[in-house]
Amino acid sequence: MSASVSEFAFELELCARLEGRREGIVARQLGASVADPGGRILDVVRVEPSPEFDERAAIASEAIPDAAIAADVGTGRARYWKDAFDCHPDRARRAMERACEIGFFERELRNGRDYVRQTARYPDWYDRIVGIENKPDLERPGDLEAQLRTDVSLALVDEIVLATESYVTRAHLHRIPDEVGVWRVHHDPDASSLEIEVVREPTRLSVDRPGIEPLESHPGRTEIDVVDADAKARARRRLAERAYGKGWRTYDFPDCRACRPDDSSGATLPYCAWKGRVVDARSECGPSCGGYDPRPSDSESAASDADVDLEAERDRRTPWVAEPEGRRRRQSGLDQFG
Repeated sequence: MSASVSEFAFELELCARLEGRREGIVARQLGASVADPGGRILDVVRVEPSPEFDERAAIASEAIPDAAIAADVGTGRARYWKDAFDCHPDRARRAMERACEIGFFERELRNGRDYVRQTARYPDWYDRIVGIENKPDLERPGDLEAQLRTDVSLALVDEIVLATESYVTRAHLHRIPDEVGVWRVHHDPDASSLEIEVVREPTRLSVDRPGIEPLESHPGRTEIDVVDADAKARARRRLAERAYGKGWRTYDFPDCRACRPDDSSGATLPYCAWKGRVVDARSECGPSCGGYDPRPSDSESAASDADVDLEAERDRRTPWVAEPEGRRRRQSGLDQFG
């Protein structure tokens, strides 16, 4: 079986490498559009923390709803929740409930009405945001050029980088915007980590200015939307929050004896011995795979896979905090009613 690297394996191994070489929040598969939600998905996002990062980490391990952050709710006097939101009531209700659930809001009942206040001030916790587009094989570029031009013209992230395994020629560089950085990732199957060669440094984008978001293309013209600086700032905050809450360990381990947890990179990845690489259990594994060997549910190997704790690993390897102090105080407070 070929040991060629799939885009999924490339993405996970790159995330593990980025996480291991510097501090910050690494996440993958996040929306990076403003006018057209879901119109652009970034493969990998790296959020560099500001000096206020610890204050954010102390609030909650989950993403805080943007509507709750934007609501007119402070840490002082509690407000009736409906008066604090400037959005659709259904969205406001969902944001309020979620903010209470994760500990960003605390709630009190007055005359049958919910009043809320913040448990902590929302800090300015993130600094530079880097978007990374993964394209292991530049001979199969797909919509790569259009995607990167969108990233540059919108300028939602501070820097955009193309990561590839291919040898990068001058012709390749001419086909992508000058502002895009280029990394060549060297993958050695016998090595425990990837090596990143910087072919071209990225140029800092104008995140504080209005951006242009291409929408639909037609023969001879392209529909666009001008995204003002305030809308971009809100979108950047949502992106950073989503990265904080989601991370990049959003994969499963196949129920197959050919697959085992591999922590040689420092992060635990689903490695398939039959394919000779990391695999995506959701799309590559199952009875249709020629190497599929279902693992009995009561086997010892199944038990060892179940012991893989990706949340604990993220807590151990990154500045993200799985169980912040604020949450532990709230949980311990419930003991008196036990």
